[in-house]
Amino acid sequence: MKISHRLEKLRQKLTEKEVDGILISQPENRYYLSGFSGSWGFLLVSPKEAILATDFRYIEQAKIQAPGYEVFRITTDISDLSPKITDLNLSRLGFEAGHMTFSFYHKLSNLFKEKQAPLKLIPLEGLVESLRAVKEPEELELITRAAEIGDKAFAYIETKIQPGMTEKEIAWEIEKFIREYGSQAVPFEIIVASGPNAALPHARPSDRVINPGEPVLMDIGAKLNGYASNLTRTICLGTPDTTFKKVYDIVLGAQLTAIAIIKEGMTGKQADSFARTVIEQSGYAEAFGHGLGHGVGLAVHESPGLGLTSNDVLTSGMVFTIEPGIYLPGWGGVRIEDLVVLEKDKVKVLSRARKV
Repeated sequence: MKISHRLEKLRQKLTEKEVDGILISQPENRYYLSGFSGSWGFLLVSPKEAILATDFRYIEQAKIQAPGYEVFRITTDISDLSPKITDLNLSRLGFEAGHMTFSFYHKLSNLFKEKQAPLKLIPLEGLVESLRAVKEPEELELITRAAEIGDKAFAYIETKIQPGMTEKEIAWEIEKFIREYGSQAVPFEIIVASGPNAALPHARPSDRVINPGEPVLMDIGAKLNGYASNLTRTICLGTPDTTFKKVYDIVLGAQLTAIAIIKEGMTGKQADSFARTVIEQSGYAEAFGHGLGHGVGLAVHESPGLGLTSNDVLTSGMVFTIEPGIYLPGWGGVRIEDLVVLEKDKVKVLSRARKV
């Protein structure tokens, strides 16, 4: 990871926002900017300083993983960090408004008031996330390898799955395979949803037994060096009914349309509209209730967003999902999800798992 380059880009953004520094607490942002993978700590970044504050558990780890940072030991009491902040003589300190709790903000604010420090806390939204949205070559390589594990996991489970198995049994077979092929802990709970359960977009695996002729929706993710993948396939064991064939063809057509049309410079809302129009014209407008996709990287849901209200502008280097779906209560649902990268003004599909 090119940490110094990332810090340089962050400092440029701080200048644009007219703040003297920023306090980073969001875990993925902290890792992205430092390489430190501990579960607790803060980054304090100013034009000339880069400080990593954490507790006794992670001091040695921080020194190894974040050599470009001054490592500063604190307890879990934020008051330990306030002297370090005031020493920098900052007047406007940014913080991650989407992550910092109100109680934490209140405590930090009161500390500076007590010290009569002339420091104003400035809420910032999505500053580091906007940097993370465009992937560097090393990041794309890790995501691609994670996607390959997901593809292999789907191919494997197709040879194992059969009527009579429960959703939980199938989910465990998938997770075991993913871990054995080198994945870290899965980035989200594997989804296996059969029959009526497949009408729930984020269903959790249950003890329900899978029957022939019904939809089985599987949402699979792997993770390598912190970077995630995301893949969904919907299959049918035995002979599918007419509803399955019809719905599957519509969802596949919607996805392929979006893949073919999405280009750099479009907004997430525009990208969403291509697949949504296909589904709406087929009479299932109300059955597609989520967005077309989301960014994937250090988090399985990150910028950019592809949905009805997203004004995120799609840029070359962004990695995101394209995952239209139709969900019919009482019957089930179909979702087809591929991971893609926007490259040279067109979509390149990273997922290779069988769709038809």
